Amino acid sequence: MILQDPKYSLDPVMTIGRQIVETLRTHEKVSKAEARERALAMLQAVQIRDPARVFDLYPHEVSGGMGQRAMIAMMLVTGPELMIADEPTSALDVTVQLDVLKILDKLVAERGMGLIFISHDLRLVSSFCDRVVVMYAGKVVEQIKA
Repeated sequence: MILQDPKYSLDPVMTIGRQIVETLRTHEKVSKAEARERALAMLQAVQIRDPARVFDLYPHEVSGGMGQRAMIAMMLVTGPELMIADEPTSALDVTVQLDVLKILDKLVAERGMGLIFISHDLRLVSSFCDRVVVMYAGKVVEQIKA
């Protein structure tokens, strides 16, 4: 699950790389070296220019957009079949929002995975999603193709 704001979702006392490695090693039996390699590959996959440098940074040392990309890398490192993105662009400025959406779209298509995209921004939803489900008070009230 990709959460709304990386400032509050990433552990402030762990480096970004360590968080990705810990996520992978929690789900799969891999060596530290292999986990590091896969974490660096995921950082590169989410278009972080210098993965080795960012691997050693703490969340407060990166921008909001880079933090969100790190969250995406952490969520994808285990190879899930479904990703849930809860307002993944709401804490980002418009240009960074588009970058993050392009990354999500590309990775979901390449990996053949499903994406549940949660947002209150109907314009964004209509331009990004294939199908829209509107909920109110925990119940589905409308379903349409976007």
